Order: sequence, then structure tokens, then C-alpha cells
Amino acid sequence: MIECLILGDSIAVGTAQARPECVAYVKSGINSYQFNKKYPQTFNGKVVVISLGSNDHKYIETEQEFYRLRERIQAETVYWILPAGNAKTSEIPIVRIQEHVETIAGMFGDWIIRIPSLSKDGIHPTGN
Repeated sequence: MIECLILGDSIAVGTAQARPECVAYVKSGINSYQFNKKYPQTFNGKVVVISLGSNDHKYIETEQEFYRLRERIQAETVYWILPAGNAKTSEIPIVRIQEHVETIAGMFGDWIIRIPSLSKDGIHPTGN
């Protein structure tokens, strides 16, 4: 079993840079549908960190995609990084994405990590 896995988008890329000991399946700009298509395998790790949702838009069934991913994860502990912002062009309020994260995390007894402060782009966390 892998000790630590990081899965997701550009926020996950930054997380992987901060935690180089973890195995990372990450890609900047990826949305939850694309992630599930690109990485259809099962993930096994002691700790798994997921960051997805910031790149989702109104044509993606985000809650369903999160569930599809979470079903394929076997881990002692799973953390979801709660997206704090998204592009206005996504046409879906970030609160909606956050609700989906909270729903799926709650179903599986996962932990949620909140982003304390955003950079000027309104999507990515600051160094804090």
C-alpha cells in the first residue's frame, strides 16, 4: 500500500510540490469528469488527498463524478481540499461545488481541508 496519494487539479499539483514524498496523479486545469476518464483505476493508499471541483462547470455532474472517484479509493484516511473559488465562466456557484464535496466526504466519513486564503486569481490558495 502506498503511504500517501494526491489526486486532482492545480491545487493538488501545489500540494504534491509541498509533499514530494507522496505519489501524485495530478494535472492543472483538470475537472472531475476528465480526472475520472484519465485515471479510471482503483487508488490504494494509507492517506489520500483529493482536490477537484475548481475546474468543473455546469455541464459536469460534479457530485456524481466525486462519488465515482471516491468509490475507487481504498484508504485509511481521505482528505478533500474544499475548493474556495472557480472561474466565473463555469456558470456554477462555488458554494454548489462545496456542497458536493461535503456530501461525498460525509457519506464516506472523510475529512475536509479548507483553504484559508486565496491568491488574487480567486481560485488558488496563497502560501499561507
